[in-house]
This record gives sequence, C-alpha cells and structure tokens, in this order.
Amino acid sequence: MKILLVDNEKEIRLVLKELVITCGSGQHIIEEADGVVSGLEKINSFKPDIVLLDVEMDDGSGFDLMKQVVNPGFQLIFVTAHNKYAIEAFQFSAIDYLLKPVDPDALQISIQKASVNIRNSNLQQQVQILLQQLAG
Repeated sequence: MKILLVDNEKEIRLVLKELVITCGSGQHIIEEADGVVSGLEKINSFKPDIVLLDVEMDDGSGFDLMKQVVNPGFQLIFVTAHNKYAIEAFQFSAIDYLLKPVDPDALQISIQKASVNIRNSNLQQQVQILLQQLAG
C-alpha cells in the first residue's frame, strides 16, 4: 500500500509515519510532502493509494490541493487539528476525518477502511473487464 502524508509540520509527519508503520498490517511505502505544491507533485509522481492530508498548511489548504487533483485515484483521510472543516472534507469524498493528536486506533480503522475500499474497487474493475471480454 502506497501512503502519502501531506502536512506542513515535520514532527507531525514523523509521528504519523510511525503510527502507520506500527498499526499497519502489511508493508507500506510511505512518502511525505509539506504543502499544497509538494503534495500535488507527490500525488502525480508517487500515485498513492491513500493520502493523509492536513487542512491548514503554509502554502494553502488541503482543500486547495484537492481542487487541483483531477480524478483522484486514492482514498483520502483528512488529519487536522481543526474540527470545523469536517463537512467540507466529506464534500471531497474523504473516507475519514481524524483530529490531532491522532488516536492510533482511529488511524488503524481508517487505513483498514481505505484498504477495503481499494480491494473492492479493484475487484469491481476485474469483474467489469471479465464481463467485457465475455460479451466481446
């Protein structure tokens, strides 16, 4: 599973990385970005399965970043210190909204939920391809 951590605070990224490694079942490839610009670059080059995204960063917001992503192919989890953005986060199809300091159990549940969504999506794609081949 490829996971991208986007947060302007290096210490927060380090804590999140350790939590993902500790609570993760299986191997994760983890990349980091510190803002909107670097986050977009990483999304385009790294092609993450899951993005853990902060709301307020130095060069804009997580919402600014998401407005620039065309057809996101990843599961989105917002991780922020601000509870006032939750409704807006779900308008971007976030699967979860975690408040800092992050509860390790809540993070594990969010990552598991994202993994199930990814597996289901992959299965749906495989079934669709099979049906197309059978029809043709």
